[in-house]
Amino acid sequence: MRIKRLPLDDKTNGWSAILAPRTPKPALVGDLTADWVVLGAGFAGLAAARRLAKNCPDQHIAVIEAGAAGENASGRNSGFAVDLPHNVGASLDELDGSHRFMRLAKMAVGDLDEAIKINDIDCDWSRDGKYHAAVSPRGLKQVLVPFAKELEALGEPFEWVEKPDIAQVIGSEHFTAAIYTPGGALLNPSALTRGLADTLPCNVTLYENSPVQEATFENGVHFKTALGSLRSAKLIMATNGFSQKFGYYRNRLLHLVAHCSMTRKLTEDEQKTYGVEKPWGMTPANAFVGITMRYTNDHRIIIRHGLNYCPNQRVSASEIAAVKRRHKALFDQRFPMLPDVDMEHTWSGFVCLSKNSAPGFGQLAPNVWSAVCQNAMGVAKGTFSGILAADLACGVDNPLIADIQSLGQPSLLPPRPFLDVGARGRLACERWLNRHEA
Repeated sequence: MRIKRLPLDDKTNGWSAILAPRTPKPALVGDLTADWVVLGAGFAGLAAARRLAKNCPDQHIAVIEAGAAGENASGRNSGFAVDLPHNVGASLDELDGSHRFMRLAKMAVGDLDEAIKINDIDCDWSRDGKYHAAVSPRGLKQVLVPFAKELEALGEPFEWVEKPDIAQVIGSEHFTAAIYTPGGALLNPSALTRGLADTLPCNVTLYENSPVQEATFENGVHFKTALGSLRSAKLIMATNGFSQKFGYYRNRLLHLVAHCSMTRKLTEDEQKTYGVEKPWGMTPANAFVGITMRYTNDHRIIIRHGLNYCPNQRVSASEIAAVKRRHKALFDQRFPMLPDVDMEHTWSGFVCLSKNSAPGFGQLAPNVWSAVCQNAMGVAKGTFSGILAADLACGVDNPLIADIQSLGQPSLLPPRPFLDVGARGRLACERWLNRHEA
């Protein structure tokens, strides 16, 4: 089959722009073979490759990445490694499901923590946890109070932070209250993706800037790129939303786009005016209208706001310019003491969701396994799905495989154009019903 739509790097990613230049690994050239091929060098693909290398030390693993590591969706998120579900329920079945998810997420965060230490990856990784904040009293009542009760039922540590204290922590009086959970990590996702790509085991070869243009799934897999081809007996698919282009999960994946902006570094005088010394990360009570924010170790403030349906997985330069203006206005509302601080970088990242929030995990064919559809929690979910896809493919007896399988499979979506109308209508409805959290 011909792959008609390829990933596109628009060169706007702020996380990578603030890093030193990196030389990508060579592209795939010539006709090659490997024991395994992993398609995609995001968090899922890199985790799968590292696990395959451990499980099969005498076999050769090839990783094919359409662009450059750190420039893909994994390198464009807001930089949270989350160890808790965003929303958990109060029933025994829902709590049991949350326990299973937490086992998976904590394993992933721990695995990344170890990989960063062993390989000395400089990615601004800090175990600072995060704040989950509400703007309105209604958001506090509907989201934070139930969330606190559910964390208590799960036995998870947390702190309730009232308005004066949250204002002191993040330097903004925009929020009514927050719940602080200590278990997650903050990071530069582009730096982490780069670091994982550059420290792969010796039996793994990464080919960057090698988009697959043609794929055949007979007698193993055969991928053709512009400069070469690769044959392998076994494949782990880690291309997230682009998996549909290879014939998998058709009519089961939703494509959304999220937008981020990053300020320049605050000057010393601006840091004093701002009055916040420690880095922090904050997620909103409602992701459709609220703002995810970060304050980094190098004194930048990051805003992620705007979640839109984007089935063509493309964003124009004019859209980016409009997003930058909107983010600056939102920044000024929350940090009026910093009127001269501009957005230095604005970029977009594509998010893959399923209607029922289930991952695209498992065996798709006798020689194909998948670790896709991270449902907007790519650092942790991508990592544990990649690790467990490799274990499943190798027949490793890992009890966590049952945990991820219990999360289900992506449910079927309506056909287009009904899907387009429904998705846009649902997002508009969510924004209207939750406008109090803006």
